[in-house]
Amino acid sequence: MPRFNARITVTLKDGVLDPQGKAIEGSLAALGHVGVNSVRQGKIFEVKLDATSKTEATKNLEAMCNDLLANTVIEDFTVEIVA
Repeated sequence: MPRFNARITVTLKDGVLDPQGKAIEGSLAALGHVGVNSVRQGKIFEVKLDATSKTEATKNLEAMCNDLLANTVIEDFTVEIVA
């Protein structure tokens, strides 16, 4: 069975407050990094899984996000099969 490498990116939905991102933004400014207008933090998961096809792998990964990896009330996610 083929093995797929995937990257899942989870980010807060637009409009959801991001205090950690705001703190990072302030810290960057305090360190002299000018021109930073906004910082949003997120999570990246790298997953290796066996599946019969890219379509099946994507479907399984999306199910993982909906079940555990993302809080879909406040977070969005993207699934990418990588080489």
